[in-house]
Amino acid sequence: MTETCSHLDQSRDIVPTSDGCEDCLRMGGQWLHLRVCMSCGHVGCCDSSPNRHATAHFHASEHPLIQSYEPGEAWWYCYADDLAFTVEGSPSFAHP
Repeated sequence: MTETCSHLDQSRDIVPTSDGCEDCLRMGGQWLHLRVCMSCGHVGCCDSSPNRHATAHFHASEHPLIQSYEPGEAWWYCYADDLAFTVEGSPSFAHP
């Protein structure tokens, strides 16, 4: 594990594309917590959810950065560096 994320240059000014896990909504699935891709805005479910769509999105797209999409949480995670961190001054996203 690295000490600093080396992929912050891949984050973009994004708008979350859904109020829930896009893939679960399409298939009628359920989720526990939501994550938003900081490269494209895709909303996926966490690894504690049955379908782990946020991680699946990383494997399909190679977009390494997610941010929590839960109220009161602003942490980020980099799949490529296996690193959780915060980004000072970054917007906080929370689904309704």
